[in-house]
Amino acid sequence: MSGTTDIWVVKKDLRTFKVVEAEDLMAKDLADGQLVMKVDRFAMTSNNITYAAFGDVMQYWDFFPAEGEWGRVPVWGFGDVVRSECPDVAVGERFYGYFPMSTHLLLQPGKVTEYGFMDNSPHRRELVATYNNYTRTSADPSYDPAHESEQMVIRPLFATSFILDDFVADNDFFGATSVILGSASSKTALGLAFLLHANHPDIEVVGLTSKTNMAFVEGLGCYDKVVAYGDIDSLDASTPSMMVDMSGNAKVISDVHHHFGDALKYNCLVGGTHWEDIKLDHGEMPGAKPIGFFAPDQFTKRAKDWGGAVLQQKMGEAWDKFLGPVSGWIHINYSFGPEAAAASYLKVLEGKVAPDQAHVISVNGAAG
Repeated sequence: MSGTTDIWVVKKDLRTFKVVEAEDLMAKDLADGQLVMKVDRFAMTSNNITYAAFGDVMQYWDFFPAEGEWGRVPVWGFGDVVRSECPDVAVGERFYGYFPMSTHLLLQPGKVTEYGFMDNSPHRRELVATYNNYTRTSADPSYDPAHESEQMVIRPLFATSFILDDFVADNDFFGATSVILGSASSKTALGLAFLLHANHPDIEVVGLTSKTNMAFVEGLGCYDKVVAYGDIDSLDASTPSMMVDMSGNAKVISDVHHHFGDALKYNCLVGGTHWEDIKLDHGEMPGAKPIGFFAPDQFTKRAKDWGGAVLQQKMGEAWDKFLGPVSGWIHINYSFGPEAAAASYLKVLEGKVAPDQAHVISVNGAAG
C-alpha cells in the first residue's frame, strides 16, 4: 500500500464510513521539527465508540480533523517513525500513543525527553494534553513487546479504571457502601471491578449487564453480585450506593435512580457502550444528579499531589497486577487492510463483539 489511507466516518451517523486516499505523507515536504509515523496497529473497543459519540461535546473530533461532516475516530496504538526532521527523534523509533484510523500520521514534537514527546501541532495545542503524549517504548517500564495487543486494548481503558478507583476512594465513596457498575462486561468496568475488589474489600461491587453476558461477568471473580439490567429492582434499595456507568443507557440510569432514590449517593457517567441510548440531559430524577467524569481532571490533581513520576509508578504497578488476569479473560482478533479494519469498527459499533473478545487493527494491508 502506497500513500496515506484514512477511514473517515460521518460524525452524526457513525455507521457511514468511507476509505480515503489522503495526502501522501511519505512524499510530503516536511517542515523543520516535523516527523511522520506509520501507524502500525491500534485497538478498537467501545472506548473508541465513546470518543465518537461524544466527539463534538468533548472535542475528540478535533485531534485529527477531516472535512465537513466527516471525522476520524481516535484510537490508541503503536507507531513507527518512518521520516523525521526532528533532531531528537530518530527514524525507526517506536511509540505508543493516540492515532487516527490511518496508515500514517504527521506530528510536530514539542519538547522531547527520554520518555517521549507531546505533539505540538497547532490544531492540538489547546486540546487535552493527555491525548497528545507519545511514549517511547524503549523508555516505558511497563512495555512488553509480547503484550503489545493487551496494552493497546486494555491499557487506555485501565488508565481510566485506575483513576476512577482513585477518584471514588479519594471521595470516601460519597458515603456509599456499594458501587454499581453499568455495562459490567466493558473493559473499563472490568479494570475498575478488579481494583475495587483488590483495594477496598469492605465495598460491595455490583455489576449490571445483559443476560447474555452474565455468565462471563460472574466468572471473572471480581464482582460480589451480578444483576441483569431488567432485574435492578432485586437489589436492596436501602443500601447506600453509588453508580459508575459505562453504558450511557438512559433507561438503565433512570431505573437505578428510581429504584434507589435518596440512597443513590453519586452517579458518575463515564462511557457510552450503548451509544444510541445516550441522553446528555437526564432531567430530574431521584437521588444524586448524574455527573460526567473526565479522567484528565483527576490525573491532573494526582500529578500535582504526588508528582508525575509517582503517579506513573502507581499506575504501572496496578497495570502489572492486572495484566496476568486480563490476558486470560480476553482473546485478541486481528484485522489487516482498510476494508477489514472498517468491518471490525462496525462490529464494535454495533455491539457485536463478545465481552471476551477484542480487536486489534492495522489499516496497512499486511501483518508484520
